[in-house]
Amino acid sequence: MSSCIFCKIAAGEIPAQVVKKGDGMVAFRDLNPQAPTHVLVIPTTHLGSLNDAKDAAVLGKLMAFARDVALETGVASKGYRVVVNTNPDGGQTVFHLHLHVLGGRAMKWPPG
Repeated sequence: MSSCIFCKIAAGEIPAQVVKKGDGMVAFRDLNPQAPTHVLVIPTTHLGSLNDAKDAAVLGKLMAFARDVALETGVASKGYRVVVNTNPDGGQTVFHLHLHVLGGRAMKWPPG
């Protein structure tokens, strides 16, 4: 989708602090971090939200990629959170499916 900022990041048209890329996924640092480690994981193919994801294999790859990002950024051993916001009431502000990998501090519950 030509107007999607995450599609542009995936295509390399907009710079981002890329942490990991490959297998149809890109992970990059969030510009407004909510934890010491805050990385967004996206599929390179546009999907508007979790509601639009019909392929379970893609969802599994996203989760595995998020786990690998947590390992590679050093937050896996102490713990981290993976969050998917869906649609406006769920807190989604960029309408391209993305996972937030948050770590580097203790997480509170309930989250919001």
